[in-house]
Amino acid sequence: MHQKADHRVPVLIVGGSLVGLSMSVFLGRLGVRHMLVERHSGTSIHPRGRGNNVRTMELFRVAGVEPDIKAAASLLAENHGILQTPTLVGDAGEWLFKHIDPGGGLARFSPTAWCLCSQNDLEPVLLDNARELGGELRYSHQMESFEQDADGVTAVIRDRATDRCHTVRADYLVAADGPRSPVRGALGIGQSGPGDLFANVSVTFRSAALADVVGDRRFICCYLTHPDADGALLPVDNKERWVFHAPWHPERGESLDAFTEERLRDHIRRAVGVPGLDVEITGKASWRAAERVADRYADGRVFLAGDSAHEMSPTGAFGSNTGIQDAHNLAWKLAAVLDGWAEPGLLASYDTERRPVALATSARASARSVEHSHPGFAPAPGVGGGKRGGILNVVLGYHYPHGAVVGTDEDQPVVPDGLALNGRPGTRAPHLWLRRAGARLSTLDLYERSLVLLTDAPDDAGWYEAARRVASLDGVRLDAYRIGPGADADLTYDTGAPGAADAPDWAEAHGTTADGAVLVRPDGFVAWRATGAVPDPEGTLREVLRTLLRPARRP
Repeated sequence: MHQKADHRVPVLIVGGSLVGLSMSVFLGRLGVRHMLVERHSGTSIHPRGRGNNVRTMELFRVAGVEPDIKAAASLLAENHGILQTPTLVGDAGEWLFKHIDPGGGLARFSPTAWCLCSQNDLEPVLLDNARELGGELRYSHQMESFEQDADGVTAVIRDRATDRCHTVRADYLVAADGPRSPVRGALGIGQSGPGDLFANVSVTFRSAALADVVGDRRFICCYLTHPDADGALLPVDNKERWVFHAPWHPERGESLDAFTEERLRDHIRRAVGVPGLDVEITGKASWRAAERVADRYADGRVFLAGDSAHEMSPTGAFGSNTGIQDAHNLAWKLAAVLDGWAEPGLLASYDTERRPVALATSARASARSVEHSHPGFAPAPGVGGGKRGGILNVVLGYHYPHGAVVGTDEDQPVVPDGLALNGRPGTRAPHLWLRRAGARLSTLDLYERSLVLLTDAPDDAGWYEAARRVASLDGVRLDAYRIGPGADADLTYDTGAPGAADAPDWAEAHGTTADGAVLVRPDGFVAWRATGAVPDPEGTLREVLRTLLRPARRP
């Protein structure tokens, strides 16, 4: 069948929402030719999924799209925190948190920060960048069926505008086709977890007078707790466009048709506390929050990413961010295998690494919904009872105890209680401000297209030359940088950076010595480190790479 395919691409992406578009951008940056098909005619038109956490913004920074995203997010740049109050009249209520980064402490860990950009604003940015990078993106196209064999996947794609079908032959298929994923269903992959948590009706509306009621309270979200009209209010432009999430209880037999415009207007007015508030309903969409994780993320040459792999409570915006980070993890591995410098066994580490992160993160998301008393959420016994508290350790501190990593601490939880980005294998590599040819950059900016070995300048104990020889002789994409203050350094310290005077040097920050070395993956995670010199650095490095790029399955 595949001999007669109409199109051939290395990777076929099914689904053109946030995760699919992110996958397209990441693959495009790595030079991997691909096709994306999306059954809808265009990007999202409903304001949702607005919280892009610091780890996601690091990935978008390295991919070159951060400036465009910040421009698209400019209307909500000054909005921070979550307010909980009976109504918006008066000054009752409390801030669940007022600033996501009080005191600016995040700058010690990252070159970027959280960004509030709604899905309907973010997706067009990703779409434009994906196309500029050469991605073949086809909207109004739906995958009807697929089958795989030992050499690839053959998919039947229907053009919904013409109703014509054509076949696409791909080496690999990435399913970013949502929580009711037809691909996951066709593969017979089950899901684990509590299941449905609660349901809401999301309403977009216009109100010119609401801005005066809100005043100078620039929140990300406001939980309104009126006993007869609770819900969540979100600003779109802080002026006249708003979103309201009204609790919906289908488990009690409540019909979606019961949410008429008249009922919704009355509900919003009572929730806000202004009986005569001008409310013009402009849109309505239902959604269900759930906690589910696919039992496996791959089947042969087919991979699940985003909501097809996991569903999470919306509190904390963990779901979309976890999905985008899925895509980034998978993209470099697909590129490495397709380019021939890694064995196909590397792809097994996608499930090994990302599925435990989803299990831990989804549990934290449900716990955060309980902690914040999310409107409409009445958790069943045992649901949402996990660890609570800050989220920085969840979004930045997670680690991979198994997978394409060597020398990890397998006893550490996937999501630690605290944040310690100190170069331990399996964790996100530390951020330090450096200079290269006079230009300022973060260490995180080095990690995208290749493995990177960091060594000391001038005394690197032979690691630098070993890396150059391995890259030349073995065909592995491996760059090496010597870091130090001298003229022979490839990267020097940025002494003008905030906190640079008392910042540790690169070796101390990465938990090694000047005679050691640190190997970082293209996704910015530490793959391995040597805490000191070894007799045969080239042989040691070659053995480590052999283990990384053909990882054994977890026992």
